[in-house]
Amino acid sequence: MNFGFIGVACVLGLSAIGSGIGAAIAGQAAIGSWKRSYLQNKPASFLLVAFAGAPLTQTIYGFILMNTLRAAVTRGADPFLVLGIGILSGASMGYSAVAQGKASAAGCDAFGETGKGFGQYIIIVGLCETVALFVMAFSLGVVG
Repeated sequence: MNFGFIGVACVLGLSAIGSGIGAAIAGQAAIGSWKRSYLQNKPASFLLVAFAGAPLTQTIYGFILMNTLRAAVTRGADPFLVLGIGILSGASMGYSAVAQGKASAAGCDAFGETGKGFGQYIIIVGLCETVALFVMAFSLGVVG
């Protein structure tokens, strides 16, 4: 059994789990904000979709790294190195998505209430994403 393939599966699986959780957190906040707008007979901002969908990109990063890890296993890379990279990178990217979902939820609440500050809120959401980008880039560097 090649344990490297477990790492290949984990990087995508763990990043996708985090994306799902983060999107659920942000999505609930967007829905709550829209409900508040409707109750006040105000227009509901479609911009909240950007917050709700932001955590989904970590799944893409997991997919990119998964393909590289799979190629490394096929080339004969140390299976335990690939296993470790897959688990730790997937978990890191997944938690980045959860954190991004929480920041997005706060952005939904604030923007939905005030209609102001979208640029500042989305910057914070992007900072959470930067962790996943760093993890992917540095992991690709180790494997490549």
